[in-house]
Amino acid sequence: MTDNDTSTTRHYSDLLIDLDDTLYDTHGNSIIALKHLYDERNWDEIMPSYEAFRDAYFATNVDVWAKYAHGEIDRDTLIVERYRRPVTEMVKRCGGDTSWITPRWCVEASDRYGDIISREPGTVPGAKELLEYLTGKGYRLHICSNGFHEVQSRKLRSAGLDSYFTTVILSEDAGANKPCTQFFDYALATTGARRESTIMIGDHYDTDIAGAINAGLDTIFFNRWSVDPRTLDRQPSHIVNSLKEIEKIL
Repeated sequence: MTDNDTSTTRHYSDLLIDLDDTLYDTHGNSIIALKHLYDERNWDEIMPSYEAFRDAYFATNVDVWAKYAHGEIDRDTLIVERYRRPVTEMVKRCGGDTSWITPRWCVEASDRYGDIISREPGTVPGAKELLEYLTGKGYRLHICSNGFHEVQSRKLRSAGLDSYFTTVILSEDAGANKPCTQFFDYALATTGARRESTIMIGDHYDTDIAGAINAGLDTIFFNRWSVDPRTLDRQPSHIVNSLKEIEKIL
């Protein structure tokens, strides 16, 4: 655990917490959902392998979500492209025709994937224990996510996390995505939280942490993906490698 000493004595009342891959195991649940979709659609007949499709999907998904977060593409483009690109790549690799991979087909595939993954209950290790601890300490907890309404609400219910949160802040409501300062200003205005007594917790440096720092908030970077702290442009208030370590801070 790494601390920035300037914030260690500050008293917090409100916690802004990312959902995907901070609390809800989106990566692990995605592997399950993608395999289900692959088998359900008999994609083994048109693709090299599930593993090849999965890897192509994840590479595309990271790219399009980063573009969406920075306002480079809109929601509709994200939904289409995260399926059009990997499926087209796989079908071409097998020498197949790709004319049937239309935007409408991609939206339908995305909707089915969203239905499957949102029913998966998997959480990041220590997520529920941390929420129990934070609730017991009297903090007000608020989800802050770039995810979509129809999926995020089901994820929270399926994972049994919904009861811990006072507010769910989504970029669709804020009119801006993390890392935009407008998102965090909206979160503070909606929750009634004060900037000086609020801290952001998240696993994604660019959207969760850098965005919150730019908005004048203290931060806890959950370094789930083993990023080298020396590569970060601005240092978080705290860096932890497990959710359990957050209990030593709050």
